[in-house]
Amino acid sequence: METWEVSVPDDRAEQRTCLICGDRATGLHYGIISCEGCKGFFKRSICNKRVYRCSRDKNCVMSRKQRNRCQYCRLLKCLQMGMNRKAIREDGMPGGRNKSIGPVQISEEEIERIMSGQEFEEEANHWSNHGDSDHSSPGNRASESNQPSPGSTMSSSRSVELNGFMAFREQYMGMSVPPHYQYIPHLFNYSAHSPLLPPQARSLDPQSYSLIHQLVSAEDLEPLGTPMLIEDGYSVTQAELFALLCRLADELLFRQIAWIKKLPFFCELSIKDYTCLLSSTWQELILLSSLTVYSKQIFGELADVTAKYSPSDEELHRFSDEGMEVIERLIYLYHKFHQLKVSNEEYACMKAINFLNQDIRGLTSASQLEQLNKRYWYICQDFTEYKYTHQPNRFPDLMMCLPEIRYIAGKMVNVPLEQLPLLFKVVLHSCKTSVSKE
Repeated sequence: METWEVSVPDDRAEQRTCLICGDRATGLHYGIISCEGCKGFFKRSICNKRVYRCSRDKNCVMSRKQRNRCQYCRLLKCLQMGMNRKAIREDGMPGGRNKSIGPVQISEEEIERIMSGQEFEEEANHWSNHGDSDHSSPGNRASESNQPSPGSTMSSSRSVELNGFMAFREQYMGMSVPPHYQYIPHLFNYSAHSPLLPPQARSLDPQSYSLIHQLVSAEDLEPLGTPMLIEDGYSVTQAELFALLCRLADELLFRQIAWIKKLPFFCELSIKDYTCLLSSTWQELILLSSLTVYSKQIFGELADVTAKYSPSDEELHRFSDEGMEVIERLIYLYHKFHQLKVSNEEYACMKAINFLNQDIRGLTSASQLEQLNKRYWYICQDFTEYKYTHQPNRFPDLMMCLPEIRYIAGKMVNVPLEQLPLLFKVVLHSCKTSVSKE
C-alpha cells in the first residue's frame, strides 16, 4: 500500500464511488477518491509515459465495465478530475514521494501536452541535458527518466505491429484489433541514452558474487518435465489445454517451494512469514520464471500445443476486457524480457527481490524483510553495472518489470478459468510470430 494513501475512515467508505469510472472507491489516491483499478491505470500511464489514441471523439463513456475500452479517455478523465501525477514516485514503485492529498487543477494546455507525450519528451530532454541524480537506490529506485517513451516511439512511426495478434483476432473473431491495442509499447528499437561520461572499468564486490552464486544455486534451471509434445494433425480441446496448463502450474509451484528451502537467508525468517510470502507471490514467481529461464519451452513447445487448439465462437465472444488487458501487457512484457535477455544471475536476484515484499499483510518481520530486500537490490545493481558496463539503464529497466509482473499476476486472478486456454493461445501465438519475423 502506498505510504501516503488515505482511506475513508467511517462507514460511508463503502458508499464512495470512483470519480473516474464509478466503481467502488477504496480511498484517496493521487489526490482524488478513486478505485484500485483507476489508481493503478493512472500510475502505469504516467510512470511508463504512455501515449494513447482515441478512435472516437475523445468523449468515451467511463464506467466499471467500459473503462478499459478507451485508455485515452480514461487518462484524460483522470487528469481532468485532478489526479496529481507529481505525487507518483519517479520509479513507479510502491510509496508516494510526497504527502499531497488534494486534487490538482491544471490547464487544458498542460493536459494536452501530457496526452500528446510532449511533456514526457521535454522531461526526458531535461534529464539527458542535466544528468541523473542517484536514481537507482532502494530509497529512490529506478528513475522513470531512464525509461523509453512509448509516445515518442510511436510518433516516430516505430510502433510494433503485432501481426500475429492482429491476424489471430481477424481470423477467429472477424474484427480488427481495437485501436488502443495497436499502440502496445515496445523496446525493439530503443537504445539507452548515452551516459555523460564513458563507462569506467570496475570489479564486482566479493560478497555480491558469493550471494549471487548462492541464489543461482538455489534455482532449478533444468528444463520443465511436464510433457508438451503433440502429434501432427491432433486437435487439442479446451479441457485438454486447461489440464496441461494446470500441470505446468503445479510443476512451477513445486519448484518455488523447493527454492525457498535453498535460499541463503532461509534461516533468517520464520516459517509463518515464508508461508505468507509464498501464498502472496507464487503467481508472480511463476510468471517471472515463465518469461525468462523457461521461456524457450513456454514460447516454443507450449506454443506448439496451443496452436492445435481452436476456440469456439462462444469462447471468443465471451472473452473479458480484463483478459484483453492481460494479453496486451503480457505481450509487452515478453518483448521487454526478450530484448533484455535476462541472465540467470539477474533472474535469481529479481525473483528474490520480488519475493521479499515487506508490504504483504500478515508478516511478523516486515523490517527484516525490508533489509533483505535492500541487500539483494544492491547486489543486483552491483552485478548489472559490473557485467553490463555499456548498458547504464539495464538495472532500472529490470526493476521496472517487477511492478508490471505484480500487476499482471493480480489481474489474471480475475480472468475466468475457462478463458485461460484462449488467453495463452493468443499470447503465445502473437509472441512467437513476432519474434520469428525479426
